[in-house]
Amino acid sequence: MMQKTLIAALTAAAIAVPASARDTAGSANEAATARHYASLVAGAPKTAELSMFFSQMPKGGDLHHHYSGAVYAESYVDFVDKRGFCVDKRSYTIQTDKAVIDAERAKPAKDRNCLSGAEVYADDFTYRELLQRWSNKDFHNHGAIQPPPDRQFFSTFGYFGPVADSGNFRDGLVEIKERAIRENVAYIETMYKLAPFVANPDFDAKAWDNAENDAAFDAQMRAWMTALDQDPKFVATLADFVAAIDKESAGIDDERFTMRYQLYVLRLLNPSQVFSSMVSAFKAAAKGGRIVGVNIVGQESRMIPMRDYTLHMKMFRFLKTVYPNVKVAMHAGELALGDVRPEDLQYHIDQALNVAGANRIGHGIDLAHESNALAIMKTMRAKDIPVEINLTSNAYISGIEGDDHPVTIYRKYGVPYVISTDDAGVTRHTLSNEYVLFASRYKPGYAEIKKTAYDSIRYSFLDKDAKARLTRQLDGRFARFEADIAALERTTVKR
Repeated sequence: MMQKTLIAALTAAAIAVPASARDTAGSANEAATARHYASLVAGAPKTAELSMFFSQMPKGGDLHHHYSGAVYAESYVDFVDKRGFCVDKRSYTIQTDKAVIDAERAKPAKDRNCLSGAEVYADDFTYRELLQRWSNKDFHNHGAIQPPPDRQFFSTFGYFGPVADSGNFRDGLVEIKERAIRENVAYIETMYKLAPFVANPDFDAKAWDNAENDAAFDAQMRAWMTALDQDPKFVATLADFVAAIDKESAGIDDERFTMRYQLYVLRLLNPSQVFSSMVSAFKAAAKGGRIVGVNIVGQESRMIPMRDYTLHMKMFRFLKTVYPNVKVAMHAGELALGDVRPEDLQYHIDQALNVAGANRIGHGIDLAHESNALAIMKTMRAKDIPVEINLTSNAYISGIEGDDHPVTIYRKYGVPYVISTDDAGVTRHTLSNEYVLFASRYKPGYAEIKKTAYDSIRYSFLDKDAKARLTRQLDGRFARFEADIAALERTTVKR
């Protein structure tokens, strides 16, 4: 009976259209755009025309976005030369040791094993192989022996890491900005850097001992956080870290585009490293400025993240009591049947919401397997907590797509959602393409598509004034877009 009541309550909610969108609901241009869009998704979707439609449509923002995974592999090859590094053509890893690089450059070209970026481009075989290791390019359309998709995806970061994580941040931000402007994306909230951390073996041992004793674990965390606050080296490291982000991001914002930054912690590390990294991230985000939130990353199905999942959620819970205004977006439930034992699919979204206090849920694809699924959706509805939908990523990494994707459930029961890219450089797509997939697979109406674009601003971690500014800009961009589509409709050749 309780399940039926919950379902009825969830189903009853209407999708609310923002006032800025309602203001133009009666316009001829909006009506013409809606008719045009409907013609593209009727029957067999016209995906080429949908691609053109969504490339031009203003999409608001991208809220689930990883900086290092958003830059394309070709750009990382360019960064190799900017840093004076080389690429080992046997392993496709980046060599950073100057002595090794100098020795390689002293050899005749035919004998070199470590190539400059220009030499990689000149050797088509090496270039193609590099792209297939540094990204997911050609994974589905060539016959080479390949690792499983999830291993292929997560291994790419180890290849381009030396040029993704040092010395090239500014270039990467500029690339991301320019690409966003070209595809009519006005805002990106990127997971930018791993927050600084400290190893403490004593903390690790006590954390595992206290895993079931909340009071003892809270006391342990409070004691070490106090010690970190009083550690001059920790304080100075964090100050330098924040100053570097401010310097790298200076001037990225302009009248066309805005970017904000989440710091992240890596769930693959030991408890002391995860907790101290969280402390760094929360402290930095609490200062305000361009750092607007905290996240946790790393393949959720691996042994350490599964073992320590609840421990990590309790760390978030503790720090949310210390810094209640800091926003948290949480990778949670990025799991599919078979990734882990069935019982381990039953609680990740639940704990992210009800233990850690997440303000947004990233992925959330194990929803159908969560034992508390109906209450999860009720909570997300009631507290206005959206799920970040990443269709390309979920299909590639986890094999979850089409009717298997829980976006069908989230939408059915009125849970807020946003469309996002995840790691568009690795999986080689765009936010426009995510909208094409969403429209062609699930055929939402134009009003819902438009609301989704507005919601990507509404559910951002921007302050109220910035949201209002970007919403006004989105109003103008949609007015121009709809005028263009209405004009296109008038010139369409009828067959």
